[in-house]
Amino acid sequence: MLKLAEVFSNHMVLQRKKKIAVWGSCDGDRVTVSCNGQRVQAETADGKFLLFLAPMKEGGPYVLEAEGGGEKITFTDVMVGEVWFAGGQSNMELELQNSREGQKAVEKALASNVRCFYVPKQAFHCDEYDEAWRKSRWECGTKEEAGKWSAVAWYFAREVSEKLGVTVGILNCNWGGTSASCWMSREMMEQNQKISSYVEEYDAVIEKQDFEEYVKEREEYIIYQTEFEKNVSHYYETAENPTWDEAIALFGENKYPGPMGPYSEFRPAGLYEMMVSKLCPYSLRGFIYYQGEEDDHKPTTYYELLTSLVRQWRMDWEDDTLPFLAVQLPVFSNVGETDFKNWPLIREAQMRLFQTVKNTGIAVILEQGEYGNIHPTNKEPVGHRLALQAFSEVYHVCERKEAFGPIYRDSYTEDGAMVLSFTGSEDGFICKGEVKGFELAGRDKIYHPADYEIRGEQIVLTAKEVPAPVYARYCWTNYQEIALFGANGIPAAPFRTSRNDGSRVVGSRLSNEGVM
Repeated sequence: MLKLAEVFSNHMVLQRKKKIAVWGSCDGDRVTVSCNGQRVQAETADGKFLLFLAPMKEGGPYVLEAEGGGEKITFTDVMVGEVWFAGGQSNMELELQNSREGQKAVEKALASNVRCFYVPKQAFHCDEYDEAWRKSRWECGTKEEAGKWSAVAWYFAREVSEKLGVTVGILNCNWGGTSASCWMSREMMEQNQKISSYVEEYDAVIEKQDFEEYVKEREEYIIYQTEFEKNVSHYYETAENPTWDEAIALFGENKYPGPMGPYSEFRPAGLYEMMVSKLCPYSLRGFIYYQGEEDDHKPTTYYELLTSLVRQWRMDWEDDTLPFLAVQLPVFSNVGETDFKNWPLIREAQMRLFQTVKNTGIAVILEQGEYGNIHPTNKEPVGHRLALQAFSEVYHVCERKEAFGPIYRDSYTEDGAMVLSFTGSEDGFICKGEVKGFELAGRDKIYHPADYEIRGEQIVLTAKEVPAPVYARYCWTNYQEIALFGANGIPAAPFRTSRNDGSRVVGSRLSNEGVM
């Protein structure tokens, strides 16, 4: 029997200007694949094969045929263009039809020259898992299809397609509420003591777990949580001034994310095994990634977690140069919640990734957060800023000053003031209202609100309580109103001048990724 990996189907998009991996299984000794005038053969080993078509320029539609073991498989309407992997959690997962003005976007999807392969959301091996993969296919963007695509990924892909004049394919591989630890191997986490706690804590849970009791508890949770989420969603849609506390009072405990165990989508390495591995080594241009909210309970190690994820995926695709474009978390806080100051550490880790790991980008969307809503629906600016990162850092078709707002570079003290210098401020700053969030500290590492003065490309901070400033920071909070932007309309990125400034997470809390 001849079979290609499930990611190959009619309407697929193949990566231009790179060798194209084709793999699958076959009972025969040899497999031949042909496309766009090429004909490549490979021998099978243990019933499996992997071969590579030579790089092709953009174009199509083509036909891709595979022959082996006396069988032939034919795929039609194959395009060669740009392929991007869209990973992350719920803000990458948020569907186009549920985004702001999503219905208008869905109407435009069919004409957008964007195609999508949505990786089935299955957390463990079962009949449903196999059936979901058998039904998976590339989609061209009918109203029924495109409405369920990632809004961020579609806005990104549409802009890339229009700018470059090519078909763009998106491999949607995301799941709400997931930690970055879900998307990499156990081995990657085990070899780093700073992040090995993810697997150690999981192992401690299942070591004493009665499997039958776990399955029963999980089934009960699914029934309960489905009803709970339905009620809460209706409440938020109909109540005049809905609050989370009132929702809990009305409908009971939020039991999300349910019992941890071998069937949980939130177990470390689980979705790496069930989803990511099924795509590798499909040839692609790079990754876009919007995640971090679920790891806010371990913000001090998120840099190690995120860089390990990048290393994992590049290692799996055997390409250390694959671009990785991350979205920096925006401002957010639940209504009435303590400012734990853990999201600033996540944002800092995301910025450090960009500043320390080659071939990465960062889309700063600080002002796009919403108070009390961890899932802001205005996803077009997010996709746009990711596209700007691609144009600047990957395709080199725009200048960096178009893609970046002000990013802290260095500082010095002068006459009791601290002078801050930035990249991306060459054309100055724009203040859209009252600018808040600048703070200064002396050697005691106690921060005080600071006054600011914009002097061309620099910002000068002073505070009467800090006559000899040593440390400065900006927007070191989970949520605040954002008013400081670069001339291109991209907000100034949050920062602190030293990671040894004494900043701490205030208390602790579990993730808030559940129903809100």
